[in-house]
Amino acid sequence: MAVELLLLLLLCGSTISEMQPIHKSPPGTLDFGFVPVKTYDTHAYYEPGPIGILFSIVHSFLYVVQPNSFPQVLRAASTSKMQENPPSAHSPEVIRKLAQQKFGNIQNDYQKPENVVLTLQAIYYEIGFIICAALGLLFVLLLPLVGLCFCMCRCCDNCGGEMHQRQKKNADCRRGCFATFLFVTSLIISIGVLCAYAANQHLTDQVRGAKHLMYSNFKDLRIFLNDTPGQIDYLVSQYNTTKEKVLSDLNNVGPLLGFRVQEQLGKEVRPALDAALAMAGAIRETKEALENVSVSVEVLQEGTERLHANLTDVKAHLSNTLNDSACSAPQVASTCNMIRNSLHQLNINANYSGLPSVNLQLAKVNDVLKIDLSSLVQKGYTAFNDTPDLVMNQTRNILSDIQNVLESVGSNITSFTKSLPVEKIIADFTMYLSQSEAYVQDYFPVVEQYDFYRWLACLILCCMVILILVFYYLGLLCGTCGYDRHASPTTRGCVSNTGGNFLMAGVGFSFIFSWVLMIVVVVTFVTGGNVEKLVCEPFEDKTLFKVFDTPYLLNQHWKNYLSGILLKNPDINLTFEKVYSDCKENKGIYTSLHLESLFNINEFLNISMYTEEVSLKIEHININLSGIILLDAPGRQNLLNFSSSGVDGINFAAYLTEINKSITKVDLLSFANDLEARADQLPRGALENALKGHANSIRTIHDQQVIPLEQAMSTLNRSIRLLQKTSSELMEKVKNVINAVNAAQLLINNNASLVIVQETKKYMDMIIGYFEQYVNWVKESVTMDVAACKPIANVIDTAVDIFLCSYVTDSVNTFWFGLGGCSIFLIPAIIFAVKLSKYYRRMDTEDVYDDVETIPMKNMENGNNGYHKEHLYGIHNPVMTSSVEQW
Repeated sequence: MAVELLLLLLLCGSTISEMQPIHKSPPGTLDFGFVPVKTYDTHAYYEPGPIGILFSIVHSFLYVVQPNSFPQVLRAASTSKMQENPPSAHSPEVIRKLAQQKFGNIQNDYQKPENVVLTLQAIYYEIGFIICAALGLLFVLLLPLVGLCFCMCRCCDNCGGEMHQRQKKNADCRRGCFATFLFVTSLIISIGVLCAYAANQHLTDQVRGAKHLMYSNFKDLRIFLNDTPGQIDYLVSQYNTTKEKVLSDLNNVGPLLGFRVQEQLGKEVRPALDAALAMAGAIRETKEALENVSVSVEVLQEGTERLHANLTDVKAHLSNTLNDSACSAPQVASTCNMIRNSLHQLNINANYSGLPSVNLQLAKVNDVLKIDLSSLVQKGYTAFNDTPDLVMNQTRNILSDIQNVLESVGSNITSFTKSLPVEKIIADFTMYLSQSEAYVQDYFPVVEQYDFYRWLACLILCCMVILILVFYYLGLLCGTCGYDRHASPTTRGCVSNTGGNFLMAGVGFSFIFSWVLMIVVVVTFVTGGNVEKLVCEPFEDKTLFKVFDTPYLLNQHWKNYLSGILLKNPDINLTFEKVYSDCKENKGIYTSLHLESLFNINEFLNISMYTEEVSLKIEHININLSGIILLDAPGRQNLLNFSSSGVDGINFAAYLTEINKSITKVDLLSFANDLEARADQLPRGALENALKGHANSIRTIHDQQVIPLEQAMSTLNRSIRLLQKTSSELMEKVKNVINAVNAAQLLINNNASLVIVQETKKYMDMIIGYFEQYVNWVKESVTMDVAACKPIANVIDTAVDIFLCSYVTDSVNTFWFGLGGCSIFLIPAIIFAVKLSKYYRRMDTEDVYDDVETIPMKNMENGNNGYHKEHLYGIHNPVMTSSVEQW
């Protein structure tokens, strides 16, 4: 019961209201800050380092031994309750059904068909381990028996026990091969024993370091308990942020509500005033354009007259020059004729003297500008912009009433949280945590002591293998270094003989120790392998939690065990997997444990009654905006006068016709350049120089007269087009502006109350939205920050994933993997050592040849391989010595 109360009260002060938001207007964003959360010290993550390569190899081997995933079989009918709650097709049914069996009469129970099928399913899942364990047990049984038979056989001078070696032609090759095979096998055994030793030492080091990890978890749990009341107080205190924001907005009701009303009315008012202001600007632009047209026409008329006169003079001078006798010469006559034929192009193209005057329209526009329409429009803007001040002056009476309501809400929240016995519950669990920590501190040295015994036992097992390896390596070293290929088997040296003895000693110890090693390997393999496959891997993919979440598994009367033990309601869907996942994501314990099912938080944050009262007071706001005048009668009349100014009666076609023409018929610069080019074709002399002088005169006329006329024509073009654009449907445009201003004024005078009501509702929604923000923030904080249960997930990860799986299981599995490899490779090592020792040990007898003058290869033709038949089974050393001397 204490567990449930703690988990409930940890968050009861920070839970949420179930009230659905009914206001759709998005409120301003409040900054509640961050819930004070301390950083936890425990990092439930383990990186094994270089030895992780060995762990991966062992995992791969276990996958080969047991490739089946965690047992998954569709459930057949079981108990009646299990029928009512069928599991999903992906549930680990074999493990569940095994856990649910309560065998009474074992013999009869196992004979039931469903139990037979279940047993076969379990055997199928464990078939890899069963086969490997059977092979290991066979090794344990047979190898000592084989060793015993081997010893007895050698005692009878069989199985290599006879101290006699027959010489063969490939003896050196056989000896080298046996030595190489034995060396390679010994190297493999050495690697295996190093792996076993590394795993053994790794386990001890991790057990010693587990104390820090354990204390780190206890520290995090203390932080978890001690910080929760402060987090609750912080959530409660942040109501003041909401209250202060509401009071601030109420104090600024003019700017806030007034701006809202102004914004809504401004959708029609501002475009109307903008249009009126734009029309005032258009009047000024029209005046400037009319002035520019008047001046530009005058400039063009005077300029074209002067230009015409100058061009006439130039043509006359050119004609005189071309009439000179020099142009009659045959080589220049054609050029002079071409120039003479182009003189008609030097003439004026546009005629500006017939353009109508705009002085009448200019005079009318000047009369319109005597009234400053812009200032009248600005007065309308100013009156409309005073809306917030009007609202503020008319809403002063609601602030004190709403402030009293807010104070009442804050007092209720504070008194409610103080009535909860959070501190007492925290103190009780802190004491329980201290007792648990003291218990662990007392018994952890015992764990370290037993781990030392385990380490020592494993070290002894490794030393057994090392002892065998020492004999093998010494045998190879002595045998290889002391071997003399010229010495006969009976005269081999002491070093070589010692090497052979070392090899046989290694063989003897292999028979003595190998079965002990294999017993340890089988026991640790079955244990560690199944822990890896049935605990560690399912824990990693959360399949293990699905087993615990099986309905009626841990308690035949409870559908959900966790909710039954914590919340006293087994019907609540609270699963181990969901709680672990939520805590792994550092969510709040309130959400993880579904504590809302025990405590109705609506009473804590039920602010609906207060918000309704606030809404009623805000709805009584009454605002009058009839005093706003956008544009008075003189302003409207001014617009009408502009529309009748006659701007739209200007003959724009006549202007555009002349504007689109060029000043002269030909571009004077091009004409001058062409004239100068033709002059260059003439012989050097007075005629050439005269033509070039005329070309320069034409350029001067272009620069001094044509360019200014073009600039004036450009100004005239812009002004005429502006006037044409402004005068287009001028009367209609002015009427539209006046109608828009009248419509906006009508909206303010007659329909502003509807806009005010709508904006007041939105303002009310914004005020109440602050409370909703507070509720939503509390909800989010409770879900993610308050009493975040990451330490609970860290404890589980530390106990299962890190300590059991990474520290213990991986180390144990690597230990049996290395030791098992050593034990298996001892078999070929025994064979190679026995074979090789024959070539290193000193023999009692040896074979001799019949004919000392012939070599064995040649004597093979005689059918007796060159040996004396009477000495086929060997001779004693003295005889052998005399024979060798004769040979």
